[in-house]
Amino acid sequence: MAVPKRKTTPSKRNMRRSHDAIKSLNIIEDKDSGEPRLSHRIDLSTGMYNGRQILKPKNKTDN
Repeated sequence: MAVPKRKTTPSKRNMRRSHDAIKSLNIIEDKDSGEPRLSHRIDLSTGMYNGRQILKPKNKTDN
């Protein structure tokens, strides 16, 4: 059975846990539509990504 030879110091323990924090989402306002979206994602309301039309825009009348 693996048993540590020495007690882990609080400094080493906290360094190990430094990457465990919850990351916040990078929500930006779209330049064209003004709606919030995640960066590096397609704007679903307009279908634009990086200045190009990728998808057909969503219409509220289409179901």
